[in-house]
Amino acid sequence: MLIIRANYFGLLVSIPGVLVAITFHEFAHGFAAYKLGDNTAKNEGRLSLNPLDHLDPIGTLMLLFAGFGWGKPVHVNPTQYTRKMSMEKGEAIVSVAGPVMNFILAIVLAIIYGAIIKFSGTFIDSTVGNIIIQMLGVAIAINIGLGVFNLIPLPPLDGSKVIMPFLPYNAKQWFRNNEQIFYILFVVIWITGITSIMISPAIKWISTGIMTLTGMIFGL
Repeated sequence: MLIIRANYFGLLVSIPGVLVAITFHEFAHGFAAYKLGDNTAKNEGRLSLNPLDHLDPIGTLMLLFAGFGWGKPVHVNPTQYTRKMSMEKGEAIVSVAGPVMNFILAIVLAIIYGAIIKFSGTFIDSTVGNIIIQMLGVAIAINIGLGVFNLIPLPPLDGSKVIMPFLPYNAKQWFRNNEQIFYILFVVIWITGITSIMISPAIKWISTGIMTLTGMIFGL
């Protein structure tokens, strides 16, 4: 379920999952920023569930062929965040909103997956039923992959901002002063395929947990 095969059928069943994963991920970033007082995403039309507003060509292709990728970045202005918290914490909340949304979607889709298997009878043995089940399975994998990938603590990924509030002051300064190095490191691990090695155990662990929970709910 975690590998998206590069064939025509595999691409077709992957498309709905990719569109849903990217759209809700980027929407979550914009919505979190909006709730914190920043209207930038709203003014740029990013508080939308239209996939065309959020797709990044390279990131979308990565999701289709590798199971992890990214959408078009949502612009935010941390200076507009509520003063009830620091800008740093606000940025962390906005950044983590995307991956959290993907994990929530994976759970919801897994419940739908389990319900269909439990209650649809012979429908899942039909061509349509089989395609729907495969689409759901791939969509679950894509959402988990996108969520985990974006939590890698390297710029420009969400994880680089999520960890900031938890770092000591000197570590934060060092991280910011050497940000360009981390960008280069990210490119290197992406090109060499180390990214996949890094996140595969986490994806497998989360996938197993979600599907085990689904099985317990529906007695599968």
